[in-house]
Amino acid sequence: MIGILFGVLVLTASVVVAGIRMFVGPNDANRVIASDLLFFSVIGLVALLGVLVGSRAVFDLVLVATLVGLLATVSLARALTNGRR
Repeated sequence: MIGILFGVLVLTASVVVAGIRMFVGPNDANRVIASDLLFFSVIGLVALLGVLVGSRAVFDLVLVATLVGLLATVSLARALTNGRR
């Protein structure tokens, strides 16, 4: 129980730092990386809260959101490099 609460605390700090970096970032690449970190930190928070609540439906939501986040990361990387590989 203490480990889960510590994980929530660490991920909350990560969300705050990534949110600040997303707005203050010096260029677009830093903003994209910060938004990706922010998204996956929120997904981690949802997963940990699902463990605390004991809901199985939360894990389906986390799985789908992770797949969508992976596709968003790839598309943002393509947009950042103007479609070059």
